[in-house]
Amino acid sequence: MKVRSEPAGRTKGGTPAKQVRVVLNPDSSAENYECPREQMIAEAAYFRAEQRGFAPGNEMSDWLQAEVDVESILHNLH
Repeated sequence: MKVRSEPAGRTKGGTPAKQVRVVLNPDSSAENYECPREQMIAEAAYFRAEQRGFAPGNEMSDWLQAEVDVESILHNLH
């Protein structure tokens, strides 16, 4: 699995916003992906924090939303 950020418009400050895109190998399945679930969540949470300029105070929200995003992706693989 690869996680990368891509431009997604602009933030309030005029800097480019980032969007997280998760790319799985075409022949991989939900049970057989390269990274464990927690690593996927950690990377997605990092990119969410990056989007908000790493401002403190929303770390838990970043993590919880990343969990929702990852679970949705894994669920859609079935």
